[in-house]
Amino acid sequence: MADLNDDALVERALETGVQEAKVINVGTVAVADWVREKCQFGCGGYGRTLTCPPHSPTPAQTRAMLADYTRGVLLHNHGRKWTAIKEAVAALEKALFFEGYHKALGMGSGPCHLCDECAVDEGCRHADEARPAMEACGIDVFTTARANGFTIRTITNRKQTPDFFGLVLVE
Repeated sequence: MADLNDDALVERALETGVQEAKVINVGTVAVADWVREKCQFGCGGYGRTLTCPPHSPTPAQTRAMLADYTRGVLLHNHGRKWTAIKEAVAALEKALFFEGYHKALGMGSGPCHLCDECAVDEGCRHADEARPAMEACGIDVFTTARANGFTIRTITNRKQTPDFFGLVLVE
């Protein structure tokens, strides 16, 4: 296994095409119960995919999972298609796994886009690419991004350019 320092992890992340990446201390990842509630009461994807609530990890499960890690790579795109973060997360997770980091685990942004209709009852057709959104797991993306030096703002209309974040945990 290659011993990747923080600079090498950032380099790997940037190779996926994201605009910014930063290695973070997992202790800075904010998890809150209310975040997942916003998925249920505010997102049309709720319950429609295996990567969204109620199928995604709960905030309690996310807190327990985060306890198994000390660092992660926070990925950021501003103004790009939101699916690019999800693709970058899956690509970075795979690359790190193949470099010997068997615990690498990623979370993207927003609902899954891989199928027109999710096979919720049959199981995921794209388990190698599908990852839950950070927010679907109860991660407060705004607080986490700001705690790690990223600028993120709430958009006030659909014409504004949003920020998209992903997280790949690595140990």
